[in-house]
Amino acid sequence: MKLVQIVSAALVASALLVALPGCERNEGPAEQAGKSIDNAATKAGDQIEKAGDAIKDTAQGDNK
Repeated sequence: MKLVQIVSAALVASALLVALPGCERNEGPAEQAGKSIDNAATKAGDQIEKAGDAIKDTAQGDNK
């Protein structure tokens, strides 16, 4: 009975050693595309903010 437990524990341990390297985080194509979309949205937001600031500055200049 002890031999079965030892063999079972050894099999579980070896399976974990084989499976754990598979848990590395590698970016797939979908994740890369998502990051590209996020970056594009951030850049677009920055440009919209700059445009808004320019409009605000122009409007304040007209009020003077």
